[in-house]
Amino acid sequence: MIKPNWLPTILVKRPRYLSDRNFVLILSLFIGLIAGLLAYALKTGVFYLQNLFLYGLDFEQHKLILLGLPLLGISLTVIFTRLILKDKEKHNITSILYSISRRNSLMKFHKIFSSVTGAIFTVGLGGSAGLESPIISSGSALGSNLGRILKLDSKEITLLLACGSSAAVSAIFNTPIAGIVFAIEVLLIDMNRFSLIPLLVASLSGTLVTHLLYREGIMFNAIDFEPFHLSYFPYYIVFAILMAAASMYFTTVFFKIEAWFDKMQNPVRKILIGGIVLGIALFFFPALFGEGYLALKQIFSGNQSALYELSPLNSFVGNRIWLSLAFILILALLKVVATSITMSAGGIGGIFAPSVFTGGLLGFVFASAINIFYGEPVVSVPGFVLVGMAGCLTGVLHAPLTGIFLIAEVTQSYSLIVPLMIVTTITFIVVKAFMPHSIITKQLAEKGNLITHDKDKAVLALMDIKKVIETNIHTVSYDAMLGELVDIIAKSHRNLFPVVDDNQNLKGIVYMEHIRSIIFEREYYDSVPVTDLMVNPPAIIDINDNMQKVIDTFNTTKAWNLPVLDGEKYIGVVSRSKLFGEYRTQLLKITEE
Repeated sequence: MIKPNWLPTILVKRPRYLSDRNFVLILSLFIGLIAGLLAYALKTGVFYLQNLFLYGLDFEQHKLILLGLPLLGISLTVIFTRLILKDKEKHNITSILYSISRRNSLMKFHKIFSSVTGAIFTVGLGGSAGLESPIISSGSALGSNLGRILKLDSKEITLLLACGSSAAVSAIFNTPIAGIVFAIEVLLIDMNRFSLIPLLVASLSGTLVTHLLYREGIMFNAIDFEPFHLSYFPYYIVFAILMAAASMYFTTVFFKIEAWFDKMQNPVRKILIGGIVLGIALFFFPALFGEGYLALKQIFSGNQSALYELSPLNSFVGNRIWLSLAFILILALLKVVATSITMSAGGIGGIFAPSVFTGGLLGFVFASAINIFYGEPVVSVPGFVLVGMAGCLTGVLHAPLTGIFLIAEVTQSYSLIVPLMIVTTITFIVVKAFMPHSIITKQLAEKGNLITHDKDKAVLALMDIKKVIETNIHTVSYDAMLGELVDIIAKSHRNLFPVVDDNQNLKGIVYMEHIRSIIFEREYYDSVPVTDLMVNPPAIIDINDNMQKVIDTFNTTKAWNLPVLDGEKYIGVVSRSKLFGEYRTQLLKITEE
């Protein structure tokens, strides 16, 4: 591969005086800085487009332009990704996990810039999605391709990929600890002692870019909230259960809408339906525009009426407090609908910000309703908004530590650490009981493509059945006689012989131990057909089976060898010894320092 001319010379060939570990540290620093710049470019591009199309408009113009803006954004994104780049892959965290488990952590080079560019078009022009997944995709692709260009091994490439994602989260939120926790908890990277240091370097350098280019950070300025009081405890317990229900609602609705769009074969139809429906949703609920952090900022500033002032429903809501809460509740529940439509229609974005948006608004409604019911401030509304943000994020991503540290760093305070721990823990336990896999791992887990912190499952996910198939085993024709089989046995070092027809379809297996007593009886050579000697194998391995299923089949049948088929066609044989030899090789790769 030709070296990109932007790569510094020191990164092309490792100097002899640098050890492997020091070289990786230098790479992690470089990745962190570039990921930080990519995050800055993404945010800047989105803000520029939003200001370009919406700044200075009066009320009626603002409403009308929202009807068509999302359609334009999704169309530009699809044109860029499908027609120009000719790529149909998604730009989300799920695709990163798939690359780790099935592609040796290799990602397409164009994702370094295409994820950012597509998200600028989508979200900058009204798409209701987050920017975190696209920047994480860009940062991960940066680390992956840098490792590939330098011809590092798969484990080092995975580490650099994780460095890119960690730096991206750190830069986009200005939260270095949350960036590291995300890489370990959400990307399911199993780190050893040394691996943690490059993550620290990348995360820190990404945050430094944030401090240099936008000191005030990305999400929020200082938030005024009351610290935890013991009297709040029962309310947080109830709220945690509510967050669990909201998280499961979020995940279920997201997949149902995605499945509905997947049934459409015509991409133009997807764009039109998605863009038009999203435009109508923004017309009535303008706060669904973009990421949604502006709505949360308005809540923290006590200006929650801004959420519905630009809506045609404003005159109906008016100053009626319960109607305003009902409007905000509907807004919270509609966010996942708008997000799923945005992404399913062809837009590039993520579910990180929408889940935070949903949890924050539900926290506002919950706390406000309690205070109204008692007629006095009983609980801290900003506190419940923040805890709600962490709670819904936890339930959707199955990432309690990421939720806790994200909010703690955003608020620059650990005053809410107790309620954060209460709500995220209960939410995680309840959601996990009903939904074993998160919104980003569900589809991968169902296909056996998910690496986890469970060493056994991680090894199985890394193994590829095609690498353990033995194709050099002699086969026997379905029409052969015993004499022909004996000739084949004389050339073979194995004790089993698959029987196939003229189309290479498997008909049975001849085992050496079954015919040992007659192979020296020459009078049977021309009279006993192979079909009388073959038996059905104890089980069949399909070429598309995942490794967990393969292992389970071996354990159930107690067999030492099993044939592999593609449909009915014979491909080869998998032996127990080779299978477990490969298992040990992969286990050593992921556990060595």
